[in-house]
Amino acid sequence: MTWLVTGGAGYIGAHVLRALRDAGLEPVSFDDYSSGHEGFVPDDVPAIRGSILDGQALERAITQHGVTGVIHVAGFKYAGVSVQRPLHTYEQNVTGTATLLAVMADRGVDRIVFSSSAAVFGTPDVDLVTEDTPKNPQSPYGESKLIGEWLLRDQGVAAGLRHTSLRYFNVVGSGDPAVYDTSPHNLFPLVFDALVERRTPKIFGDDYATPDGTNVRDYIHVADLAVSHAAAARRLDAGEALEPAYNLGSGDGVSVAEIMAAMARVTGIEFTPEIGPRRAGDPARIVATGELAARDLDWAMRHTLDDMVRSAWDARRGASQR
Repeated sequence: MTWLVTGGAGYIGAHVLRALRDAGLEPVSFDDYSSGHEGFVPDDVPAIRGSILDGQALERAITQHGVTGVIHVAGFKYAGVSVQRPLHTYEQNVTGTATLLAVMADRGVDRIVFSSSAAVFGTPDVDLVTEDTPKNPQSPYGESKLIGEWLLRDQGVAAGLRHTSLRYFNVVGSGDPAVYDTSPHNLFPLVFDALVERRTPKIFGDDYATPDGTNVRDYIHVADLAVSHAAAARRLDAGEALEPAYNLGSGDGVSVAEIMAAMARVTGIEFTPEIGPRRAGDPARIVATGELAARDLDWAMRHTLDDMVRSAWDARRGASQR
């Protein structure tokens, strides 16, 4: 079975390509390289340059490679920036998804795994987020991901599309030294940048109602995430039923202070984080259960926090040396 991975040259998509290959499936990368990197795609995986807004490019890719399923990772993923660029966000994440689904229907491709986000929940007032926790996205990005889930649902009713959505929380680490997080907005690369440039990393607020006063979040290893994508693809190929959406969560979470301590421990660079004021809208805690995904998608937290930091740090240092 051949699976097209949109956004296959990105940090997450490139790990999904590897997981599909390891699971005995045939991946094909489709990426416009607006934030992805050609070097992230394995040499033995076909790589197509194209935009999900370009229906003809999608149709060519699906037809030429005999694609039977799609893992849809491509999109504009910066929640904070989406507030300043709502139209761009909706074009990429909503129009792009609708374009992809239309081409899939035309070409008879009836299965898809969608890259959704914890942003669909906004700032839930619960200790442990489940799949049924009310959705209250608070950015155009979160709204666009929720609309993406609706598009899959409605296309399932209209055309028999078989689908599931995987909601990501905070994805970190590296499963391959050649692939690392290059986002200018994510915590791990921001801390690494500060350490490399001999600046002091910053924590925004240490007076939250958490054990150490800093925000608690779900941090999951990108390789664990990728395994569950491959598991979802295999189940869809087998015609097995899946839930409409799964939370890929840790069940307990990690505080920002704990991450900073792990950063110092693993890198060997001693530092005391600078404490800044709270950022508006930052909740004290967002942690999700991954029980349904563990039941159906081989989801497990196979990596410790130190594993996550070490793999990310090694990949980052390797990149700077190449």
